[in-house]
Amino acid sequence: MSLHAKGTFDVKAEKVTADSTAFPRFALHKEFRGELEGTSEGEMMTIESPVKGSGGYVAIEKVAATLAGRKGSFALLHNGTMKHGGNFQLDVKVIPDSGTDELTGLTGTMKIIIDGKGHSYEFEYSLPN
Repeated sequence: MSLHAKGTFDVKAEKVTADSTAFPRFALHKEFRGELEGTSEGEMMTIESPVKGSGGYVAIEKVAATLAGRKGSFALLHNGTMKHGGNFQLDVKVIPDSGTDELTGLTGTMKIIIDGKGHSYEFEYSLPN
């Protein structure tokens, strides 16, 4: 059975590579609010295309949180592209078997929504009984 969680998050990205590298990397720090309550740490690698506003990124983050009253951690894998004009294609999935403690067995996908007001998420997931 699929469950759903919604909320908002703040993200801070700190560059961890020199400007001259082919693939700039950023340390990610997030704070989740809503039905997923907690924090995450991660790393993102990006590339920009010659067309301004187009590019791609990959990232891995480890989330320590409470979800549906259950505490634990899990990892997310991001794969995203951006096309000039604001067309985002994001694929964010729970890494298989990464759930710990009360989140052991967690599976799911997360939709990230970016608008002028900030970031929000919609998380479709499953947890064993």
